[in-house]
Amino acid sequence: MTAPEGGWTLDVFATDSGVEPFTSFLDELSDAAAVALDAALNHVLAVRGIDLANSEWLKPLGKGLHEFRVRHSADEIMHMFADEQPGVAPDPESILLRVFVHFHGRRVVLLLSGYDKQDDASKKRQEKEIAFARKCLSAWNQQEARRRAQERKGRSGGRARHR
Repeated sequence: MTAPEGGWTLDVFATDSGVEPFTSFLDELSDAAAVALDAALNHVLAVRGIDLANSEWLKPLGKGLHEFRVRHSADEIMHMFADEQPGVAPDPESILLRVFVHFHGRRVVLLLSGYDKQDDASKKRQEKEIAFARKCLSAWNQQEARRRAQERKGRSGGRARHR
């Protein structure tokens, strides 16, 4: 995804086998929740990024992992952040989504995974989802280490240096 001018680029994590946990989460959402999440990602997270830390929107979880919290309908988000007037009818369902993200590079937000907290707001579920997000972040870090090693190898022409 491209960044708004001066904003953050949203990038979706994929496992080595090509699975995108964030996309799987998104595909399971109701239409209203998916539209709210899209509005939050594009009008809040992609615009403000890490500056949201310690606000109602973003909670640092340590070791580079953050929880992006979406509690508003798309109409409410557009009214708050895009200066659009709310629609005539309020959204029929309440929204309580969590997306786990990592900020890196030059203004990039890595979308790791997420869950609908309304399905199960228990502490046990939350801990399970955070543990899964940490595994995704660890896998991404390993992918990045391999990518950097390949770049170094490519720059040296694959030859070992001798002194």
